[in-house]
Amino acid sequence: MKGKINLFFGYFTKGEYILWGMSVLMIVVSFTAFDRNNYLTLTASLIGVTSLIFSAKGNPFGQFLMIIFSILYGMISFTFAYYGEMVTYLGMTAPMAVFALISWLQNPYNGNKSEVKINRLNQKEIVLMLVLTGVVTVLFYFILNVFDTANIIPSTISVTTSFMAVYLTFRRSAYFALAYAANDIVLIILWVMAAMSNISYLSVSICFVMFLVNDVYGYINWSRMKERQQNESVSFLKS
Repeated sequence: MKGKINLFFGYFTKGEYILWGMSVLMIVVSFTAFDRNNYLTLTASLIGVTSLIFSAKGNPFGQFLMIIFSILYGMISFTFAYYGEMVTYLGMTAPMAVFALISWLQNPYNGNKSEVKINRLNQKEIVLMLVLTGVVTVLFYFILNVFDTANIIPSTISVTTSFMAVYLTFRRSAYFALAYAANDIVLIILWVMAAMSNISYLSVSICFVMFLVNDVYGYINWSRMKERQQNESVSFLKS
């Protein structure tokens, strides 16, 4: 039992514990300062930031938590008529997180179920992704327009970055974290706009600021993992 506890606490580096701890602290402080009522927002934020630290390690558990976060975030978006965010996360991010979870579980690195095998997209698939992203963006623009979505332009851009992020996550590409970082920037802008009408939404903006920091770290760590996996594969072939 003691060995399992030591293994659990030794899974993350000190820097990762500090990053997660600071993220949780900022989320709780901002909730206390600007909200104090919507505990759904607090719960979603804490689950979301925890999913990111696991995803940064290539751990499928991060995708499981992302499914839960997507459902809660969709509910929060509905309260401010951000139907684009609601439809995106409930109709796209959550289902794609399910597929990503399955993909990550089916592709462990060297049998290690807590680390996914990183994939590299070829040029044809990159072109396919860009075409699909364009189609989804145009389609969602008209859907959001029908629903009279608030701040429709940034909401549409959020759909674009979200689709690229979930696609790259499903395909196990290290660039998924950069796509999510781009999405975080859009969402920070969206929720700052919402905070102009209701200051409590500022806590959501701060939540995505912390998401941005975590996603940047996620890309850095996946780049390290990718290099390590490639080097170990080369060493294995030479042996």
